[in-house]
Amino acid sequence: MNQRIIYPTDEGGVAVIVPAPESGLTIEQIAAKDVPAGKPYQIVSTDDMPSDRTFRAAWEADFSQPDGYGQ
Repeated sequence: MNQRIIYPTDEGGVAVIVPAPESGLTIEQIAAKDVPAGKPYQIVSTDDMPSDRTFRAAWEADFSQPDGYGQ
């Protein structure tokens, strides 16, 4: 699967969910199940993710137009 789910953390960072390909769920089902309740999330391509994880704690994202909210 070449998509990831991102959502904002309470600390101001960005959490990343890497879906298991064998889960049998759609990316939307995984997001609804695994993103904390009420948190906005976006489904992004792995191509749009920074490849350098050195400064991962400083990653930022705009969640003003989310793909959905955790349930």
